[in-house]
Amino acid sequence: MTLHRRDFLKTGSLTLASIALAVRAGAAPAQAKAGPHLDEGDAQAQALGYKNDATKADKKKFVNWQAGQNCAGCMQFDGKASDAWAPCKIFPGKQVNAKGWCGAFVKKA
Repeated sequence: MTLHRRDFLKTGSLTLASIALAVRAGAAPAQAKAGPHLDEGDAQAQALGYKNDATKADKKKFVNWQAGQNCAGCMQFDGKASDAWAPCKIFPGKQVNAKGWCGAFVKKA
């Protein structure tokens, strides 16, 4: 049995379309899947003064810290107000504590 060019193109196109759909289907749950909790010892977390408890932020080093600020009230917090932990745009792939704080805090509008 010989494979004609038309059959090859048809099969190849279907294969590529199937792969594209499989990748897209696999990407949606991965995006929705929560990442690990951000460790205060993480290099980026330390550079930005991240603390799981906003009241423990280094107020001398981060003079922009203000009482009442926390991750849940920050524009970078990518979760609901009721979420205890949620993704943060500053720390891709990691979740921050809603009661936490870092030097990249920007109050939600």
